[in-house]
Amino acid sequence: KTKGKGFQGTIKRHNFSSGPKSHGSHNVRAPGSIGASATPSRVFKGLRGPGRMGGGRVTQRGLTVVEIIPNRNLMLVRGAVPGPRGGTVEVRTDA
Repeated sequence: KTKGKGFQGTIKRHNFSSGPKSHGSHNVRAPGSIGASATPSRVFKGLRGPGRMGGGRVTQRGLTVVEIIPNRNLMLVRGAVPGPRGGTVEVRTDA
């Protein structure tokens, strides 16, 4: 799993651009307009909005096992392993 980031806004979560930061603007990190007006009088499904970010399953390919130390319950891997420290990692052979 990837590192969980908690509840994030649209700028961090979906790479939305921010509003102007000077000249009296109050719309710095807001997403802007999210829908039309009287027609259709709603916001369409699938709109990219704020919410929980990270913590999803990811597959990292191309890593090599360097050494296995059974008495210390360790496996040394060459390369970056995604996820938080102490997280659970599933290791599969490349078939």
